[in-house]
Amino acid sequence: MLLSSRITLGIWFPPPPPPPPRGNIVSGKWIFKHKFKADGSLQRYKARWVLRGFTQCPGVDYDKTFSPVIKPATVRTLDVKNAFLHGTLTETVYCQQPSGFEDPTLPGYVCRLNKSLYGLKQAPRAWYSRYTSLFVFHRGAVTVYLLLYVDDIVLTASSPQLLRRTIEALQQEFAMKDIGELHHFLGMEVQRCCGGLLLKQRQYMLDILERDGMPACKPCSTPVDTNPKVSATSETLRPFAVLLEHYST
Repeated sequence: MLLSSRITLGIWFPPPPPPPPRGNIVSGKWIFKHKFKADGSLQRYKARWVLRGFTQCPGVDYDKTFSPVIKPATVRTLDVKNAFLHGTLTETVYCQQPSGFEDPTLPGYVCRLNKSLYGLKQAPRAWYSRYTSLFVFHRGAVTVYLLLYVDDIVLTASSPQLLRRTIEALQQEFAMKDIGELHHFLGMEVQRCCGGLLLKQRQYMLDILERDGMPACKPCSTPVDTNPKVSATSETLRPFAVLLEHYST
């Protein structure tokens, strides 16, 4: 699936060229990850060939890397498959052939990239150049809002028919999966209630407690002592006493 995506999207120019005499060859490695659902259960296993961006040379195979992102706001969710692979490169970048999938007839040759790969310093910027983070379409009674954060899309429209047409138009341009109604976005769980949406981060808080070894801790209304026992001469109150004296004079 991973290699077929690169061939379909035209990530590198065929066939593999020989290493350039004075070019920089970016190395890479395989990354294996678990993708989890909103409740923390395992959804699927992922394998991705990622380039080591720290082996790039500024001014040689990358220039600008800044990519603006937006804070999540808000109701349909879409997932762009291999999002960074859609970004077209303007620099000349050479990288190793993926380990385990080298061309047996050209073992010492490299790949010249046409589009970006995960790990490149300019990958977010190349993807952002294809898309705007917040898209608003309004004409008469017709309205579409699209919010993009890396490869996650939140989409809503003024009618179900318009929402479906928008999704179909996006799927013609990018390979993406329609996840369905919005339930989880950037670590937030979304629940529908009367009159709106309820946002919560229960799983995120549970992950923090698990990380700090406090999954069985008892809840309290406030994380600080509500009945501190200090004297009037306590050193802990001295900064406040100085402040009061300053404003009383």
